[in-house]
Amino acid sequence: MGKKRVVVTGMGIVSCFGTDIDLFYDNLLQGKSGIKTITAFPCQEYPTRFAGEIQDFDVGDYIDKKQARRIDPFIRYTMVAGKKAMENAQITCEKIQKLDRSRCGVLVGSGMGGMSTFVEGNNTFIHKGFNRITPFFVPYIITNMGSAMLAMDCGFTGPNYSISTACATANYCIIAAAQHIERGDADIIVCGGAEAPINPMGISGFIVMKALSERQDSYERASRPWDKARDGFVLGEGAGVLILEELEHAKKRGVTILGEYLGGATSCDAYHLTRPREDGSGVVHCIELALKDSGIVPTDVNYINAHATSTPAGDLCELRGYRRVFGSHSKNIKINATKSMIGHGLGAAAGIEAIAVIKAINTSQLHPTINVDNPEEELYYFDPVLSEPQEHKVRVALSFSLGFGGHNAAVFFAPYEEDRKMHNQAHDL
Repeated sequence: MGKKRVVVTGMGIVSCFGTDIDLFYDNLLQGKSGIKTITAFPCQEYPTRFAGEIQDFDVGDYIDKKQARRIDPFIRYTMVAGKKAMENAQITCEKIQKLDRSRCGVLVGSGMGGMSTFVEGNNTFIHKGFNRITPFFVPYIITNMGSAMLAMDCGFTGPNYSISTACATANYCIIAAAQHIERGDADIIVCGGAEAPINPMGISGFIVMKALSERQDSYERASRPWDKARDGFVLGEGAGVLILEELEHAKKRGVTILGEYLGGATSCDAYHLTRPREDGSGVVHCIELALKDSGIVPTDVNYINAHATSTPAGDLCELRGYRRVFGSHSKNIKINATKSMIGHGLGAAAGIEAIAVIKAINTSQLHPTINVDNPEEELYYFDPVLSEPQEHKVRVALSFSLGFGGHNAAVFFAPYEEDRKMHNQAHDL
């Protein structure tokens, strides 16, 4: 008996463009920048004072107002994006009761967890003493608590944990969630990533390691993947959450199927704390494993949503890996970079980008990559989407992510087809 098919039936987002999926993608299609001057804390002396910050965030009716004030922002983002994804998948309060909730799970990870709670607790400890720290300090800093609290609200008693692999976190969670469904462990899993790093320690930590752009005079143009003048990434935040569901279960519920998860894989460069292997070999290994898991061949793929953070080293390592996998077919593959408009959401990034991929599949429109004024020559081994959106019928899309520590994760999505035929042979890449 083969593995069960996994489809996407819902999406939820919290982003610098708000919490509405359609509005989020419309902003991307229009090439708008969501990068703003930081308002969360005074940072006038910092060399980087801008980010893809979420401002004036309203939890609405998704979280009790008293609880919302207590919990860390990354938990707020997880719960709002998760519940909006459930709404999108027609999992409303009344319909939850009809589900076998022992077969429903939550896997929403975070790279850094409750950073704001940690900063506030540390300040209290230093200035007021250990016994003045909130008793919620530990629960609200640990990375699993977003998934845990969402499950408590919904009564989901199936698989529930967080994976933390830096900027690859959300893809790791999506892959693990899909594997639970493929094996028959669960029918529905809420999965993705959430991050809230825009606080004094988060910004400072990335500044001192020289990771962030310092293009203060034109911050909306600071995130510039593949541009020769790129000088570092722009920090972002938020949450991107998918509802993955077993195909027959989704059909029985009569919900709209937004796309199909074909497969995915993870790997480790085992090379450097923050840099990927320069020849892209870690990328190659990961994608080869994902192709095999998905039952597809390289020529099936015609769109890549790249990790493309806008760092001098990382952008080219990634392109070199893609080219080694796809060879002469690379010229037929459209490629774009969501981070050019919203910055780098760290553990949330791949979840948000998965939403961009599913929207591309459903609209047949690819958003542009902005701020690429002087592209690296290696970009033109592919068919980059620059400046303007493009119409494109996606056959198979690759969403790729890399994380500090050498973590790689590749996932493949496609339009749902009733009678999908997969390549079962091993791939000669």
